[in-house]
Amino acid sequence: MTLQTSTASTTRTVPWLIIICGCVIAGLTFGPRSAMGFFQLPMLAEKGWDRTTFGLAMALQNLFWGLGLPIFGAVADRYGTWRVLALGGVIYAIGLYLMANADSPTMLHVGGGILVGLGVAAGSFSIVLAAFARHTPPEKRSIVFGIGTAAGSAGMFLFAPISQGLIDAYGWSDSLIIMAVMMLAIPVLAIPLRGSSHNAQAAFKAAQQTIGQALSEALSHRSYVLLVSGFFVCGFQVAFITAHFPAYVGDLGIEARYAVIALALIGFFNIIGSLGAGIIGQRYSKPKFLTFIYLGRSVAVTAFLLLPQTPTSVIVFAIVIGLLWLSTVPPTNGLVAVMFGTRHLGMLGGIVFLSHQIGSFLGVWLGGYLYDHFGSYDPVWWLGVALGIFAAIVHWPIQEKPVERLTLAAAE
Repeated sequence: MTLQTSTASTTRTVPWLIIICGCVIAGLTFGPRSAMGFFQLPMLAEKGWDRTTFGLAMALQNLFWGLGLPIFGAVADRYGTWRVLALGGVIYAIGLYLMANADSPTMLHVGGGILVGLGVAAGSFSIVLAAFARHTPPEKRSIVFGIGTAAGSAGMFLFAPISQGLIDAYGWSDSLIIMAVMMLAIPVLAIPLRGSSHNAQAAFKAAQQTIGQALSEALSHRSYVLLVSGFFVCGFQVAFITAHFPAYVGDLGIEARYAVIALALIGFFNIIGSLGAGIIGQRYSKPKFLTFIYLGRSVAVTAFLLLPQTPTSVIVFAIVIGLLWLSTVPPTNGLVAVMFGTRHLGMLGGIVFLSHQIGSFLGVWLGGYLYDHFGSYDPVWWLGVALGIFAAIVHWPIQEKPVERLTLAAAE
């Protein structure tokens, strides 16, 4: 009886400390990488590089973010979230420092691309959300995912003006060094999450299913494969906008301050959209909700491109796309948890996010490559519209139910 009481008490008090610290980490991790677009023009002006060079660095960042996530997720599932988050903060700081001092495209690609990408992967809100899931009952999980995702959105909202302000005051290089120092707070903030990899339930499930069995089960599951393919589109769309929207606004002849305002608004309304997605995903069909999100993005981009492009339209577009920005994350992670449980959520959610980051790689790289060849971002915008329709189609038939293994275990 004493053990049961202690466990219940822990369940009531510890999760909020984990959630608060995890949210701050998510904001710190997501903030600087979402503000990379502000560094493009001043860096290229000083170094004499073209947009393809910067675009490749950001594409590598997104790719290694995706490649690292399943690995770091599996490590966190087995050995503990704190170790992975602490490592992520250190790698992130080193990557930003190398980017700040890059004297060649290769150094930019290694620092700002590979290392920052791995740092974001190890400190990603996907790792944080997996820790949240293990301490949250299923009926509250989607809402908690929404809170964690909103925290990442808050980082984007805060770091848009912070980054531009730092660049104006100290220059782009010193600004990156300042943000590198900020990342060193992550290992300290991660301490409350140090025990989140194994609880009694997780340990019991670990004895039932190995990593190989979990992978085999997931990759042979039709709904999971559809979810993976659809999340590719999310990465393509948001990474392109993050990396190239400030330059795109400048190409329109609109003052640079509107790009800052737009990205800040995307971050702010992303908070609202993420929280709303957590609530909606808890009450209604997650696959159908994702279908409407992707359709909404395609409609928003189409309207933005076809209507007169003015400072006002930039602001309106930022608000609408912000509501739809990371609203995909709570229902997507929620579906993985529903299908397979939480024991291997870090790894299986990481695989879904790997697809997202492959899309991010292509969105960022194609943005720079096609611009340098055609002098316009329009081909990538319209490709994103078509992909949004594709994502809406593949999410519709996804089934929101546990695999047979979990259903039989619950019945015993």
